[in-house]
Amino acid sequence: MSPVIPFVVAVDGPAGSGKSSVSKEVARRLGFGFLDTGAAYRALAWHAEASGIDTDDGASVASCLASFEYRIGTDPSGYAVHVGDTDVTDAIRDPLVSAVVSRVARVPEVRTHLIELFRSIMANEAKPGIVVEGRDITTVVAPDAPVRILLTAAEDVRIARRSAELVGDSAQAAGEQLHRRDQADSKVVDFMNAAEGVTTVDSTELDFDQTVDAVIDVIRAVQPALVP
Repeated sequence: MSPVIPFVVAVDGPAGSGKSSVSKEVARRLGFGFLDTGAAYRALAWHAEASGIDTDDGASVASCLASFEYRIGTDPSGYAVHVGDTDVTDAIRDPLVSAVVSRVARVPEVRTHLIELFRSIMANEAKPGIVVEGRDITTVVAPDAPVRILLTAAEDVRIARRSAELVGDSAQAAGEQLHRRDQADSKVVDFMNAAEGVTTVDSTELDFDQTVDAVIDVIRAVQPALVP
């Protein structure tokens, strides 16, 4: 008997677009699993730093994949991220990790390794569907997903949202960080333009709940049986 493949919703978009929070809420409302792919890159960056690896050297970063034992939950209401026996759920959000994650993500061996990991997690999801979010999800990780969405917003709106998330950081600092992330990641993937077959959801004029509803409407149009 063939295994049941979960319904995949792939959500891509730039920093500050709300990918994570919106995707998580969509998954919660629909009873789907949720996969934060960015957490894996952050966890590897944490692991590299903890191992004393020079994150500017791609070969060194690739070499630490051999000792990278990664686990993440897919419950949108609360999940933990582990590297080996260490819970790094909070540690991977540290600004020091954020500062080096793009260096780690641009290493080809890293992307190849983690893409296979993501696909394995997706295939083994026990719930009827899974919302997968992150950079290049719609084009590389899950190009055949039945629902592929580019979630975006005007840059000033994204900066304001990111600033609100970062306690103690000024809007200017948040904006500079967002610019750096966009510039670094754009060297690896095109996350600003929807690929063929990808639906754009622009949340510039939408609040959080309206954005969640807009994403659910896209899913409903494709697979109404899965959406209450």
